[in-house]
Amino acid sequence: MGRISHIIGVAILAAPFAHPAAAEEVGEIGVDWAGNDIVIEAIADPEVTGVTCHLAYFRRGLIDRLANGNWFEDPSNSAIECQQTGPIALGDIDRSKDGEDVFRASRSIIFKSLRVKRIYDEANRTLIYVSHAREVTQGSAKVSISTVPIGPGPQ
Repeated sequence: MGRISHIIGVAILAAPFAHPAAAEEVGEIGVDWAGNDIVIEAIADPEVTGVTCHLAYFRRGLIDRLANGNWFEDPSNSAIECQQTGPIALGDIDRSKDGEDVFRASRSIIFKSLRVKRIYDEANRTLIYVSHAREVTQGSAKVSISTVPIGPGPQ
């Protein structure tokens, strides 16, 4: 119990200091009568100019929340597609195998978030973007991946 409280405390304190990209909603598709939607957001990578990702995810409506009683949580399913939208210039990016968060949004009050992580495959000159759920208590196998090749030359 103490470890979980510590993890939650650290996450709450660290949240204001993180600088992931902001998303701009560019589309919304109603999928049923209960007000559930698929939302599409554009995310410009804050450290790599010339790359934009489009993230699609499910957002539960009020009727669905009332019917199922789970008020504070959205599903973690998502899809991502990234592409070159201008000349690519790599900023000060994390080049480790762990990569770094480009975007994150809460999917519950505390325990779950939807994330987009960038990993740089330097040997193949490719940016890899992975959307996934992050949960404090359990991992999630729901992932989506997109890659953006970087042309020849110094970056």
